[in-house]
Amino acid sequence: MAVTLFAVVGSTCGYPINIIRKRNVYFKVSSSIEDHNNQSRVKYDSLRVLEWDKLCDSVSSFARTSLGRQATKTQLWSLDQTFQESLRLLQETNAAILMHNHGSFILDLTSVDLSLVESGIKHAQRGLPLEAKEAMAVLYLLLFVEALQLNLKAAIKEDSDWYKRFMPLSEMIIQLVVNRSIIKLIQKVIDEDGSVKDSASSALKTARDQVRTLEGKLHQLLDKIIRNETKEASFLDTCDINGRWCIRSGSDQLTSLKGLLLSSGSGQGNIIEPLAAVPLNDELQQARASVAKAEAGVLLMVTEKIQMDLDEIEKILRSVIQLDMIYARATYSLSFGGTYPNIFLPEDINGPLAESYRSRDKTLQASNPEKEWIFYLPKAHNPLLLQQHRQKLRMAQKDVRNATAEIRRRKSRGENMAVKGEAEIELSSLEKRVRALEESPPVPIDIFISQKTRVLIITGPNTGGKTICLKTVGLAAMMAKSGLHVLSSESAKIPWFDSVFADIGDEQSLSQSLSTFSGHLKQISEIQSQSTSRSLVLLDEVGAGTNPLEGAALGMSILESFAESGALLTMATTHHGELKTLKYSNDAFENACVEFDAENLKPTYKILWGVPGRSNAINIAERLGVPSIVVKNARQLYGAASAEIDEAVKKYS
Repeated sequence: MAVTLFAVVGSTCGYPINIIRKRNVYFKVSSSIEDHNNQSRVKYDSLRVLEWDKLCDSVSSFARTSLGRQATKTQLWSLDQTFQESLRLLQETNAAILMHNHGSFILDLTSVDLSLVESGIKHAQRGLPLEAKEAMAVLYLLLFVEALQLNLKAAIKEDSDWYKRFMPLSEMIIQLVVNRSIIKLIQKVIDEDGSVKDSASSALKTARDQVRTLEGKLHQLLDKIIRNETKEASFLDTCDINGRWCIRSGSDQLTSLKGLLLSSGSGQGNIIEPLAAVPLNDELQQARASVAKAEAGVLLMVTEKIQMDLDEIEKILRSVIQLDMIYARATYSLSFGGTYPNIFLPEDINGPLAESYRSRDKTLQASNPEKEWIFYLPKAHNPLLLQQHRQKLRMAQKDVRNATAEIRRRKSRGENMAVKGEAEIELSSLEKRVRALEESPPVPIDIFISQKTRVLIITGPNTGGKTICLKTVGLAAMMAKSGLHVLSSESAKIPWFDSVFADIGDEQSLSQSLSTFSGHLKQISEIQSQSTSRSLVLLDEVGAGTNPLEGAALGMSILESFAESGALLTMATTHHGELKTLKYSNDAFENACVEFDAENLKPTYKILWGVPGRSNAINIAERLGVPSIVVKNARQLYGAASAEIDEAVKKYS
C-alpha cells in the first residue's frame, strides 16, 4: 500500500525541522534531531565544567538594567558566533572602554526603567493607552540617548578622530533618531512624579477642581456632624472608604449618628456614611470618574504620539539594551584588569596577520627565536579564582572596619580593659588575615604553545594547579570569542575556536547508570566525534579511573588520535608517566608540568614549559621520614618501566 508523503513544519530546541511522514526518511530526520541535541548537550556540559555559567553571571552583574543583564547572559551563552562576529564583539568592548576612559560617556541608566519602556511599547502596539509611569520611562530613555549623542558630538568636535576610535559604538549612537516633540509633549502633560498635570487638558483641570471642591464640602460637613456629637466627639474621626467620605467611631458601640452603617464590630469600631453626606459622595464619585476619563484622554494622546514613532523608539530600546550589554563586558574587563586579545583563524597564522603577531611577540622571540606561538597567554589569571580572592579580601577588610568601629564604641562607653583587650586581640587577628590575603593573591600562569603543537600534556602533583590551568585556558578562549578582554598581563594571542570541549572532574551519567570511568569515555568519544580542526579540547586526568596500565595505553591512543585527525589543540592532564614520552616520538606533542617545591613539599602553581613532571611521591616519603626499607621497596616496586620513563625525562629535560 502506498504511503502518502506530507511535510509538517515544526521546531525542536528552537530550530525548524521538516518531519516527513515516510518511514525511512522520518528516521533520518529524527536521527538528525538527536545528533543536534547531543551536540548541544556536549557543548553545554563542557562549558558547565569550565564554570562558564559563573563567569556569565559575574559579567552580567555589571549591566545596569534587568533587560541588559538578561541580554548579556544570552549573548555570552550564544555558542554559534562566527569569527567576524567575535571580532565585532571585541571592537564593541574596546570602544566602550575607550569611551569610559574618555570620561564623558558614563552609562548612567539609573533613571531609566527599560522594563517599563518595553511594557509601554507593547501597550502602544495593542492600541492601549500607556500608563503615566510608562510614558515617563519613554521620556527618560529619549533624554538619556539625547545626552549620549550630545556628549559624543562634543568629543568629536574636540577631536574628529574620536569618531573612528569609538567605532562601532559611535555609529550606533549617532544613527539613533530622538523625536524632540515626544519629549516636549510628555514633559508638558506628565509631572516628574508620574502624575498627569492639571494643565494637561481643560477637562482634567475642571474635573480635578470639582473633586477638590466636593472634598472640601464633605470635610466641612463631617467636621460639623462630629462637633454636634458632643458626647462622642472624642471617639469619632473621618475616613475615606472606597472613595466615599465617612465617619468612624473608636468603639464597637452604636452611635446616635443617622446614616448608612458600612461596617461594624471586629474591634475596629463602626463606619457610618451620614445621610447628609450621601449626595455629596455620589457627586464626588462622578467627579473622580471624570478625572479618570480626562487622564485617560491625555495618556491616549501621548500614546498616539508615540505610536507615530514606535519603530524608532523600539530601535532605541534595542540599542540601549545592547549598549548596556557592551558596557557590562567593558566594565567587567576594566574591573579585573583585562587586556585586548588578538584572535585569529588558525589557517591565517602564516597569512597577512602573521606579521602583526610577530611584531607583538618580540620579547618571546628574543628568547625563543625559532618559535612562533599559536597560543600566547602571559601571566593569565583564572577569572573566577581572582574574583573569589577579591571577595574574600573585601570581606576581611569589612570585618576589620567593623571591629575597629566596635572598639571605638566600647571606648566611648568606658567599658573595662579586659573586654577592650579581647576586642583588640580580635582586631589584630583580622588585620593579619587581611595582610595574608594581600600577600598571597592567585598565582598567574603562562601559556606559551607553539604552532606545531597539537597536543599538550601537563603533569604534576595533585592540587598543583593542572585542572585550574585547563579551566583558565578554556575560559580565556571563550572570553575572547565572546567579546571579553582576557585577564593576562599583556595582549594575548588566541586562536578563534569554533567550540571548546572539556572533560573535567568526576562527572558521571547516573541516568544511564554509567560509572565515572565510563562517563568520561562516553564524553571523550562524543568530543572526538564533534570536534573540528578549529576546536579546543581539554581533558583532565585522561586514562584515569581504571587499571593504570590499561588507562595509560588508552590515554596514549586517545591523545594520538587527537594529534592525527582531531582538534586544533588538545590539552590533557595526567598522572600516567607513559604519556610524557609521546613528545619524543611525535613532534605534535609537547610537555609541561606544574612546578613542585621539593624543599617545602608543596606546589608553586607555576607552569614549566617543555618539561615533563617527574614523580615526587617516593622522594617526598623519604623526606618525611618514612623508614628507608619502605622507601627502598617502593622504588623497587615502582618497576623498570617507570624507571625508563624517568630516565627519558632526565635525558630530554
